[in-house]
Amino acid sequence: MKKNSGLHWLGWTSGLILGLIICCGAVLYLQTDKIKLGAQAYLYGYPLVLMDLTRANSALSMGPENQLHFTREFPDANFKGVVRPNADTLYTSSFIDMQEGPWVLDMPANTERYELIPLMDAWTHVFASPGTRQGGAHDRCFLLAGPTWQGSAPPELELLRSPTRMVWLLGRTQTNGSADYPAVHRIQNRLRLQSLADWQQQRGQQRGQTPLLKGSVPIESIESIESIQPISPLAQMEGLSAEDFFVRLMRLMADNPGAAEDAPMLQAMAGLGLVPGQTVQLAWPGRWRLALGRWLADRQVGKALKQASADGAWFTPPLLLGQYGMNYDMRAAVARVGLGANLPQDAMYPNTRVDHQGQPLNGKHRYRLHFEASQLPPVKAFWSITAYGADDFFIDNPLHRFALGDRDPLLFNPDGSLDLWIQAQSPEPAKQSNWLPVQEGAAFLLNARLYWPKPQALDGRWQMPRVERLP
Repeated sequence: MKKNSGLHWLGWTSGLILGLIICCGAVLYLQTDKIKLGAQAYLYGYPLVLMDLTRANSALSMGPENQLHFTREFPDANFKGVVRPNADTLYTSSFIDMQEGPWVLDMPANTERYELIPLMDAWTHVFASPGTRQGGAHDRCFLLAGPTWQGSAPPELELLRSPTRMVWLLGRTQTNGSADYPAVHRIQNRLRLQSLADWQQQRGQQRGQTPLLKGSVPIESIESIESIQPISPLAQMEGLSAEDFFVRLMRLMADNPGAAEDAPMLQAMAGLGLVPGQTVQLAWPGRWRLALGRWLADRQVGKALKQASADGAWFTPPLLLGQYGMNYDMRAAVARVGLGANLPQDAMYPNTRVDHQGQPLNGKHRYRLHFEASQLPPVKAFWSITAYGADDFFIDNPLHRFALGDRDPLLFNPDGSLDLWIQAQSPEPAKQSNWLPVQEGAAFLLNARLYWPKPQALDGRWQMPRVERLP
């Protein structure tokens, strides 16, 4: 009797569990559309929230908004502030609040080094990119105005209007190694950012007076990029709950609205109770749907970013980089691995995680990257190849060498071709100048940078050569 009762209880419990599974499956099926919409809304808003976290992080680590801040040296292997840092340029950075503007950006002529000063709105769209490619050999002075500013630009100023309140100026100046720092510092120092009112006041002053401009940063107060200590914005993003994410997103969108073409997305989000500028009030089913949608979106982006080419071809981000239109998935993915990406016309970023056979790159092997003499990266400025660990940061090595490029004393072959050696162990002396170190037994990736690429790079006629794994 007891035995039969036990069997009866087990059968009843199994049936209950099966019933619950079926019910949960049915609920999930019925909520599929809203869960997918939650994932889409998360990807749509991802760059805006990450930009705001980066803005807050910058205020703690580099200094106040509305001032230019200069990095004075390259980061080293201990730097974890921004994924995939570069060892090619020194940065000029400022988060600018357009509500406190408008602002005047003064860019005297620069014929010494390649330079670009992209200006991004809060959604990471590059709405202007003055620099070498666009008349950098001439003095230029811009009026930066926000979306609600009413007025006329003085005739001496070129009007640049941001579609959002938040603007990120993230300039880059070509730097040919540490010995080049003094020259680049001098180029950086010539840039000025100040309010229109201050600019007008100074214009009215007597000629010959050169007071310190408000909004500029005295050299003595500028910190090295290595001083950044706060938790990275990406880590902060991962720590937000789904509800906190959308609360922050709706608050930010009040001053940083989406584009006119985003209207269908905004309408769909309203169906989830997400309206810009309004308090987010969600019952537990709504919170659950958004949390699951976010999980699916993160998984989708992570999988896409790690997807490798079976034939070993490098992945080159599409030409919509920096101006994404309605491709919200691509915009979110780029923000995750390279927030602040340039327009392709200014810089291209081919990258790979695999060798010529489609196998993951790993420091337990040796590799060669071979360029034929006629197939070197086609650029009007310069190019480089950087090695990163699986965490997207520099790889520590005895040479403190994180990148190689055409500004380095590379040794070319007699026929004009070029071999770069990528491995953990030091190669023979004749190959030392062309050695890009990686870590023994650890996965890594390669990221090329082509500054001011020529048309054949932009239209795909030229491709990066595959990475050859050596015996």
